[in-house]
Amino acid sequence: METPREVLIALARRYAFGDVAALASQGLVPDHAAPGIEALCSFGQRVLDLDAEDFGMPETVGDSSAIPRRLMNRSRASRMPQTPREQPRGALLTLRPAYALLLEVIEIRWRRHDLAALVAAVHIAGEYLPLLAWESVLGHAADPALLGTSVGGPGSRFGIAPAPGEPRVCHHTRSERSAADRVLRVAAESPDGWRSYLDRQHSTVSAALGACAAECRTPCSAVTRLAEDVRAGLAGRCRLALEFTGGVLVRLRHAAPVGHGFGVPSREEVLDAWARTRTSLGHREPGRSALAGADGDTYPLPGLPALFSAIAGAEITPDTLLYDVAAHVAGLLDQIPA
Repeated sequence: METPREVLIALARRYAFGDVAALASQGLVPDHAAPGIEALCSFGQRVLDLDAEDFGMPETVGDSSAIPRRLMNRSRASRMPQTPREQPRGALLTLRPAYALLLEVIEIRWRRHDLAALVAAVHIAGEYLPLLAWESVLGHAADPALLGTSVGGPGSRFGIAPAPGEPRVCHHTRSERSAADRVLRVAAESPDGWRSYLDRQHSTVSAALGACAAECRTPCSAVTRLAEDVRAGLAGRCRLALEFTGGVLVRLRHAAPVGHGFGVPSREEVLDAWARTRTSLGHREPGRSALAGADGDTYPLPGLPALFSAIAGAEITPDTLLYDVAAHVAGLLDQIPA
């Protein structure tokens, strides 16, 4: 690499969007091209950082006209709606695009040696896995505007505290019961209340639904209304999801800056944690079948795409959204005279 343009292209292809934007603003890109390059890089950085509330929002990236509509729309599929009635429903309709994006982000973080960010992405994936398992049963990804119809009603204890003096039959924790109660009514709240719920309680609803399907010894109509084969399949996928969430790989977060300590795991520690998690997950179906071919997988954490696919009940492969953003940035830079 001999010219500033070649350096910028190399950085773009390494997904160093923040660096490219900063250098473009400092005169390494002609004035007429700089705003578009900066907007594209701002967009790419938000996606890489999993800043899902701003996905697909042109006003967050400056000169949005520089961002191809096809890329903006693809990011919107993983967006969390920020008001109760926002359309489209994004990740509340389906989490499959979000998990495809998570797989791409994890792979990029691995290649860039950004292991603290990798662990954070794995932790996010673990929090919402039970919702990915429930999606094929609900027809949506636990959208609060629709969930009550599926898990509430006669015979359901979902989100209902026992009356004083009644025995405690539902074994949700207090926080799970509180979140379950809130999710059934939050669609009627203000946008501020809606966003507060998403920030603080949506992942707890995920854990609560996982427990309903996989752990409850006295199930209510939230699950007993399902056909026996559907219920059995859901239970197996939720057990797999909860085991991953409680596994060694996800627990690495608590030793990283995004958790409670100051250490960052090495690549070897990440691979060891994943190998131990895989062993645990492979003890039962559908994990055994999903991970059977993991040793031949070229993904940095072999078998992770197959695991997410098994939990979803549908194939999920790594997205190419960030690759396509990086390629578009590099293409624009390549058109600038050296």
